[in-house]
Amino acid sequence: MGDLGLQRRIQPIDLILILAYLAGTTLLGVWFRKGQKDIQTYFVGGREIPWWLVLVSIVATETSTVTFLSVPGLAFNPSGGSLVFLQLALGYIVGRLVVAFVLLPGYFQGEYLSAYEVLKKRFDHRVQRLASSIFLLTRTVADGLRLFLTALLLQLFTGWDMATSILAMGAITIFYTWMGGMQAVLWTDCIQFFIYTAGALGAGVILIGLIPGGWEGFLAAGNAAGKFNWIDLSANPALPFTLWAGVLGGAFFSMASHGADQIMVQRYLCSKNINHARVALISSGVVVFLQFLLFLLIGAGLFVLSHSGAWQLPEGIPNDQVFGRFIVEKLPVGMVGVVIAAVLAAAMSTLSSSLNSSASAGLADFYKPLRPGLPDEKYLRVSEWLTIFFGLAQVGVALAAWLINSPQGIINQVLSVAGLTTGMILGLFLLGTLRKPVSSTAALLGVFIGFAAVMAVFIPASFGHTIVAWPWYAPIGALTTFFAALAFNFFMVPQQAPK
Repeated sequence: MGDLGLQRRIQPIDLILILAYLAGTTLLGVWFRKGQKDIQTYFVGGREIPWWLVLVSIVATETSTVTFLSVPGLAFNPSGGSLVFLQLALGYIVGRLVVAFVLLPGYFQGEYLSAYEVLKKRFDHRVQRLASSIFLLTRTVADGLRLFLTALLLQLFTGWDMATSILAMGAITIFYTWMGGMQAVLWTDCIQFFIYTAGALGAGVILIGLIPGGWEGFLAAGNAAGKFNWIDLSANPALPFTLWAGVLGGAFFSMASHGADQIMVQRYLCSKNINHARVALISSGVVVFLQFLLFLLIGAGLFVLSHSGAWQLPEGIPNDQVFGRFIVEKLPVGMVGVVIAAVLAAAMSTLSSSLNSSASAGLADFYKPLRPGLPDEKYLRVSEWLTIFFGLAQVGVALAAWLINSPQGIINQVLSVAGLTTGMILGLFLLGTLRKPVSSTAALLGVFIGFAAVMAVFIPASFGHTIVAWPWYAPIGALTTFFAALAFNFFMVPQQAPK
């Protein structure tokens, strides 16, 4: 985030609001503690969660601090920034429709706690544990780094040292997730969603009021600068925000992240039935589209304000730091605390979901198959310890990132690595939908070929030689895994001669 002068701007009322939010979140976990009777309640809320709460939790989980602060920077960008990111959101809606009618039925054919139990049913435990291991590893690393970035913000907001900020954020998130289980996660997701939405809307209203000419001035200046363009028909695969990369790449990315990732699948399993899960999933795509539109319009407004002469920015300030600077320089006392709480809410909703989902995958995919037939109370205690374990692991990643003094740009690049594996796991789930089964060995070999294919385009991009943009990673990984497994299966399995 850089030095935004945040510590000089924080007033006692703002700090009180931030601490009140953190305390309230902790108490909510304590409140739901009394409802934790078994692992069904702890991990899937007893499968009695209303569809609208599942919807809000889906949206809150995929909205992180990086989303809150960086998406406005895409539209603010003086070098051609606009609303083209919305093309990716269109792809997200398409991908959700496919998940809702192709993959979702498989999750409601048993009392599953983990998405990867479906893979065991279609293949064997090797495929199940490989997919779950990839999820656990990437989720721990990626969300540990998200914790580091959020603690960096908390440090600047409060003046605490970095270690204290990491431990404070980690401890609070671990505590309410451990105490309250999935119900605490879902309800805090709901509260956090409304906090960060209200914070963004409030900041947007104040922003429009500061622009010369108000709303009309914003529309006129934004339109003249091309800030409202949202369709790019370029066929260049190296560009991330084109119609083709957005709709096709975004669809595959959404199919992977919402159809083959435990952190999202766990939310569907909380629903009363498949129809409720479908409504929540598809509706979340529309809400995410509108949310991205809000953040992008804020970015366009920041551009108009800074270019009107009413707000001076340091020369060379990174685009994704502009909204953070606006928060602390232009928002009134009290509102600063609300929006900072909103930023923390966006982060904590993702982190708490990560801890509960990692614990459920660890229990269902590893511990329970190795120790079957234990009393449910024993599994519940193990689940709680797994929540603490994965929480401490993420704190460890965050502390390691701080100790090696990782620059934020590199951290954001590393976070994108988590997206590299989603396509491969999606390929496994697509193989599982085939009527004629593919052998487990062929599926495993397909995953390794898919990984090699994605790395073949990711590594050059890491050194500045982009072959294809990141939205294409998921389709490359999924399709390569799928067709490589089919090819291996064809040559490995004896083919019957036609009669």
